[in-house]
Amino acid sequence: MRSLPGLATEGRRSGGAGIDLLSTVELARVMNAEDRTVPEAVGAVVPEVAAAVEAIVERMGRGGRLVYAGAGTAGRLGVLDASECPPTFGTEPGLVVGLVAGGPAALTAAVEDAEDDRAAAVADLDALRLTAADTVVGVSASGRTPYALAAVEHARRLGALTVALAGNRGSALGDAAEHRIEVVTGPELLAGSTRLKAGTAQKLVLNMLSTLVMVRLGRTYGDLMVDLRATNEKLRVRARRIVTLATEAEPADVDAALTTTGGRVKDAVLLLLTGVDAPAAAALLARHGGRLRDALHEVLNEALG
Repeated sequence: MRSLPGLATEGRRSGGAGIDLLSTVELARVMNAEDRTVPEAVGAVVPEVAAAVEAIVERMGRGGRLVYAGAGTAGRLGVLDASECPPTFGTEPGLVVGLVAGGPAALTAAVEDAEDDRAAAVADLDALRLTAADTVVGVSASGRTPYALAAVEHARRLGALTVALAGNRGSALGDAAEHRIEVVTGPELLAGSTRLKAGTAQKLVLNMLSTLVMVRLGRTYGDLMVDLRATNEKLRVRARRIVTLATEAEPADVDAALTTTGGRVKDAVLLLLTGVDAPAAAALLARHGGRLRDALHEVLNEALG
């Protein structure tokens, strides 16, 4: 593996030695200018992201799971992305999983030596009973973190799909995976502090992976989160708004549809747009794997003939 000091993520910015002498507003502007380069760097790997999404969707269509594995910031970002999938997309527990080196304790405290524990990565994946239908995304700014690397290598041996998300080109992690996504954001404002630009790039790519996968799996209807779980008042208001936007129905009708369907947004939309009752809406969605658009097309095609 390439030596750590030679990696772009470990480099030192030109002019960085004097940043502590800048005024606070000047320092904020410098940092903001550095941060603005991140979306462009992510944009350069869009084809690689798209290819990974299509491969992940194919595996998940066979009943597979999406698993992120990383250490430190990278691992925490994976856990964050995974934890947002159930409320946003109504995913079942365990469909999207985040593994962080050091376990749950590493979410709120630094467990720095855990990133070197290759055996722990293997054990964490084995605890999930990984199968060939699953996908493992190793996340590492350096692209050489032992925990992430071991996770990808072990997953590939088991036949799972493997994806590398790294911050350096030609990374060992990329070499180990079937799909490589290497976002080069260069030296950090604070040399080697990859929670900054590299971490931001990882967050953007993880957003893309989970969101685009869920769109392709039919967990949305257009840009609407129709699989949202309304577990608090804010989300109940959002659910009513989503149904309204999808159907243009009157508020009273929206509330009645949501009540009839037990708060299930997709079912309520189908009920309002087609006139079917709640059991028929549920059956239609089950027949089409939860894809609202496909269920609507079936009803429309039957009406036409």
